[in-house]
Amino acid sequence: MKTTPLLLLSLAALFAAGNASARTQQCKPISEQQVSALFERWNNAVQSGDPQQVVANYAPKSVLLATLANKPLLTREDKLNYFTHFLEKKPSGKIDAHTVEIDCNTAVDAGLYTFTFGDGQQLQARFTYTYKWNGKKWLITSHHSSMLPERN
Repeated sequence: MKTTPLLLLSLAALFAAGNASARTQQCKPISEQQVSALFERWNNAVQSGDPQQVVANYAPKSVLLATLANKPLLTREDKLNYFTHFLEKKPSGKIDAHTVEIDCNTAVDAGLYTFTFGDGQQLQARFTYTYKWNGKKWLITSHHSSMLPERN
């Protein structure tokens, strides 16, 4: 059987089209209101007092740059240890101001929030959450939180 250049070109185009469709990604729609609800899901887990519930909001490969930690928390165990101690303070968060950016299967929520603790003390901080759709649910891939600098 003799192979013609046209046949080779056709097969190459078919192969390329097949690979392109394999790479095509389905985007999970999400609204700004739904992104805000992801914070509420996390905050409800915090208020439960159960560090397992809180850590369940984080993707396996995620980073937590926590307000009260001096190092990045990369492993599930790091996050469990942090939240075990943080939750002892009985925190509850409230977003004061934020902006949301949405892309295909990712969302970023950044702004300011206030935590109120069981003893009545408050902590104001800035935050950034990045979320990613894993095919089943939205999970936190990075979470940065830091206290507001003192104001002059």
